[in-house]
This record gives sequence, C-alpha cells and structure tokens, in this order.
Amino acid sequence: MDKSIAREASAPEFGRNLKGFGINLLVKDIGKTTAFLKEILGMEIHRADQDFAVLEHDGNFFQLHADHTYHDNPLPETFGGTLHRGGGVELRLYQKDPDACEARAKKKGYRVLRTSLDRPHGLRECYLLDPDGYCWVPSAPLEK
Repeated sequence: MDKSIAREASAPEFGRNLKGFGINLLVKDIGKTTAFLKEILGMEIHRADQDFAVLEHDGNFFQLHADHTYHDNPLPETFGGTLHRGGGVELRLYQKDPDACEARAKKKGYRVLRTSLDRPHGLRECYLLDPDGYCWVPSAPLEK
C-alpha cells in the first residue's frame, strides 16, 4: 500500500487498496494501543483517531478499530468480558530488538509475559501484552 493512501485516503478508497493478507485488531482504546505500539515497538502511525488507526511495521500495514465501531458486527459478542483478546495468537515482529522493547515496556508499566530469551529456533524474543492483552513478540536473530 502506498503511504499516502494509508495517511490520506477516504475509507472507501483505503478499502479498495487493501490486498493480500490483513490484520485488524479490535481494541478498547485506540490512543492507548497506538501509544504502546509506537513507544514500545517503534511502529509508525499513519493515521489514528478515536475510531480507527493504520500502522506500519517494516513495510507491512495493519489496522486497529475501536470496539464501538463494530456496533453491528457479531464479533465483539465473543469477547465475553475476557481480559486477553486473541488467546493463542502471537503477533510477531521480526528484526526488532526484544531487549530494548522489553525495557521500554517495563518502564511504562506494561506486562512482560516472558522476558527476553535466546530460543532454540534461532531467535531472541520476549512476550509483551498490550493494553487489550494481545501478545506481541519482538524478536531478533541470534548470532551464528
């Protein structure tokens, strides 16, 4: 997607430009979640308001929608008041320093589910929970 479309397009134009695979996370508060994603994980925010946000990591775009924008969609009914949305889903960011992300998360009071560790699959990674309980996994390749 062209960055100008991500920043400036109307909703219909934005929708027509989506291709491939997309991620859309439903969140309680766009501001809190975009702050986490920018401050802790270093993502670029192309647009954000109280209803919707478009973010980018390493050339990959994804969206956030506030819960209230899904007023006529049955998906929010499945949350049932759970604290952690997307149970069993890991949102992985490759080539992202997990130690630096973990330090920023601790400083800001976010939950570190697993501290940065060297893993047998060749990555150093940590597990961080955002304000809605989504699990973000920044990771970097281990030296050979």
